[in-house]
Amino acid sequence: MEDKLPVELPDRETLPARRRPRWKRWLILITGWFFIFLGILGLFLPILQGILFLAIGSYLLSLESPWVRKKMLQMQRRYPKLSATLEEARIRAARYARKILGKGK
Repeated sequence: MEDKLPVELPDRETLPARRRPRWKRWLILITGWFFIFLGILGLFLPILQGILFLAIGSYLLSLESPWVRKKMLQMQRRYPKLSATLEEARIRAARYARKILGKGK
């Protein structure tokens, strides 16, 4: 039997966003932009953690936007010290997304 796998697997950059129901997609986009807004406020207000909120918002937007996903990967390559912050934000955003969208979906 011949193996039917492709010769090269696609990069994470070229993978398409997973298709979700329209209401979940809109909820992710609205939540992502809300965190981006909080992050921008947090850059000026000492109470909020601006960078973390920006990273959470970016991660949420990257779930639905290939352009944002590509930019996040480029930023991680260019600024390796930010990778820890982005990874922490990814974990927190995944928790928020599970709470909002439901556990198994």
